[in-house]
Amino acid sequence: MTQQRNVVGQDRHAGHPRRFVFVLLDNFTLLSFASALESLRIANRMAGTQVYEWRLIGEGGGERSCSAGTTFHLDGDLDELQRDDTVLVCGGIEVQKATTRKVLSWLRREARKGLVIGGLCTAGYTLAKAGLLDGKKATIHWENADSFTEEFDEVNLTKSVFVIDGNRITTAGGTSSIDLMLKLIANDLGEDMANAVADQLIYSSIRTDQDTQRLSVPTRIGVRHPKLSQVIQMMESNIEEPISPSILARDVGMSTRQLERLFRRYLNRSPKRYYMELRLQKARNLLMQTDMSVINVALACGFASPSHFSKCYRAHYNTTPYRERGAQAARLSI
Repeated sequence: MTQQRNVVGQDRHAGHPRRFVFVLLDNFTLLSFASALESLRIANRMAGTQVYEWRLIGEGGGERSCSAGTTFHLDGDLDELQRDDTVLVCGGIEVQKATTRKVLSWLRREARKGLVIGGLCTAGYTLAKAGLLDGKKATIHWENADSFTEEFDEVNLTKSVFVIDGNRITTAGGTSSIDLMLKLIANDLGEDMANAVADQLIYSSIRTDQDTQRLSVPTRIGVRHPKLSQVIQMMESNIEEPISPSILARDVGMSTRQLERLFRRYLNRSPKRYYMELRLQKARNLLMQTDMSVINVALACGFASPSHFSKCYRAHYNTTPYRERGAQAARLSI
């Protein structure tokens, strides 16, 4: 309970601003960072006093560019912090490359002080790589979830928009930083203040840690057919060991032929084709975001042999898994 109070700020000294230290990684996502920072700025404005302050730091100090190309001047290097600081690491694209040894060593050192440390967007990967999420619940942007699960099986990954577990915080990216900051502001200053900040942000639907980050299946595919949605959810949950169309049909109470007609009518493809595309999409994520061997990627996505995997991958993406992996490695080395 003591750690939780530290996260939400209820044990802070009256009149002492709560300081957030934003660690900007290379190619961090601007939206996630700006959403968090603007929430703090508006809270200060609405409170009529400085209840929050912040610093921007990063490896080597100087400047740091976000994935949109905008450059920010940093307040300092990865220096030693105060014990009551709240650290928010800001990640983005190519987070593996941005997660350097110096960043990891610094995070581990600061974590030993008991600091509250969070990861915005893909920076949950950085926290996990540093061992700061072992045995904890966490979240990360849905696009990175497959690779994260493969690499960090000791972390309980959820689909929530944000997670607070003890003195560790993670968000899914995008506007989920607003939801997180509104939660912290509510616990620091009360629900009325959080609602006032939300109003200033024109943010009319505040999400909690119980809300999931991705749209529902019907919304994503643009079809509100309950049995079709149920089958797609089963497919998404069984990538490593695919379920045959006949079993999928039986489990939702229809014939295989009816299932075929349903997919053709609404998605213009067969259930088998749709399932294959889901598996190949996960395979591409793993090739791009992990150092798993091509063979292990194939097995993780339900392919019995590397040759079959390579054939299917080339037919869909017009390149082989090996070339995809090589092209990604070349990009990361630049």
